[in-house]
Amino acid sequence: MRGFLASSIGVTCAAALALPLTPPAVATAATVPRPAPNAEVFVPGSTQSLPLAPLAADRALGSTAEQGLPARDVHRFSMVGVVWDNPDTELHGRVQVRARAATTGAWSGWQDVETHYAEDGADPDAAERASGRVRGATAPLWVGDSDGVEVRVRADAESSGESHGESRAAGAAALPSGLRLELVDPGEAGEPEESGEPGADPGGPVTARHAPVDGPRADALSAESAASAASAANAGLAPLGALEIPALDRARTERELLVLRAGELTEQQKVKPFIGPRPRIVTRRGWGANEKLREKKFVYTKKVKAAFVHHTATGNGYRCSQVPSVIRGIYRYHVSSMGWRDIGYNFLVDKCGKIYEGRAGGVAKPVLGAHTLGFNTNSMGIAVLGTFGASRPSSAAVKAVARLTAWKLGLFGVNPRGKTYLKSGGGNLYRKGKKVRLNVISGHRDGFSTACPGWQLYRKLGSARSSAARYQGR
Repeated sequence: MRGFLASSIGVTCAAALALPLTPPAVATAATVPRPAPNAEVFVPGSTQSLPLAPLAADRALGSTAEQGLPARDVHRFSMVGVVWDNPDTELHGRVQVRARAATTGAWSGWQDVETHYAEDGADPDAAERASGRVRGATAPLWVGDSDGVEVRVRADAESSGESHGESRAAGAAALPSGLRLELVDPGEAGEPEESGEPGADPGGPVTARHAPVDGPRADALSAESAASAASAANAGLAPLGALEIPALDRARTERELLVLRAGELTEQQKVKPFIGPRPRIVTRRGWGANEKLREKKFVYTKKVKAAFVHHTATGNGYRCSQVPSVIRGIYRYHVSSMGWRDIGYNFLVDKCGKIYEGRAGGVAKPVLGAHTLGFNTNSMGIAVLGTFGASRPSSAAVKAVARLTAWKLGLFGVNPRGKTYLKSGGGNLYRKGKKVRLNVISGHRDGFSTACPGWQLYRKLGSARSSAARYQGR
């Protein structure tokens, strides 16, 4: 995810936002009445999708250079992002939001949302990308339990705006069509979610709770069968329905490898497999995934030759006890708002060093993810929860990345300190079909022109490579 383009917000923006509904920068429940946004009953584990519109000054000029939503009451949510119609169109500009805490009524300051998220996703020719359901989107931002929101989106006036079929005169400001604000409530683990009714028409009610993009999926699973299938994909590692896959010591992990890869290992590998001890991994059931959201089939690649490290750009303000909710929010945003088949990352790591199963299909298997556009085949994506352009990742998170890669790459006989070749599926750095030599443990920016995983995390990858190789006994 490219670092956002630091275009400035002028003082005219503040005037444009000075509408009757706008509360003071800091407000309390005593000074700001908070009636229910409408007569609908709040549904935990759902998404409100609100269309954006030109703000006051731009409406008068007939311009689409700045769009937003004045401060308003909404149903409770914890994660926010902006989506638009065309996934191949980039948003050149700045997105800022502020939210009102549900418990205190206090408004946050304006927060920037990472605008470039297109480089996370399925490869251009993948069935997932060509489904017709995929939308362009910012990164999701975790804001905590909130019941009020305000957003402003301003185009970069210096951008030409030409992107995959959408063009305008150079220097003129414009934004992608169909901008909508997505307010995600992650719900509680094991909590039944909405029945799957489609969202309201964009021209209709301003609050719409929706299921996966454009209505329920045709191949949606029943809750019971979906949960069983996701859990069964980890058979041999943990009992059916387990909340976590337990850690193993080195000797037991080596024995497990001989079972999992029977018939695939060379004689040398059978004598001395290089594999790190299996770390503890929280399963999808452990973080409370609603398995009805995703597509029912699992998709695999041939092997895992490389690991791409990402940051989620969701902010660093979460507590470790909130991580299951954060992941449920990202999962719902990827599937319901962006139209992906499942959460994009294969694994997620929090700042306390805990590892979580991402995309369904089995943690020991080569599950095809949607994390590094152009290089999803024969790789895995690991997302560290947070934003690390200026903030340093915790040592626990870096250690978890090393432990996870030592184990998972070891299952496929790969040296974490080595190099490998991957064939590009197409992107902004490498043409489709080009064989690219990469570090086995790479950052997202190595395969795509982006600031992800943030410089402070990227600079730690050398340490992660060395530690992972050491865990493998190399």
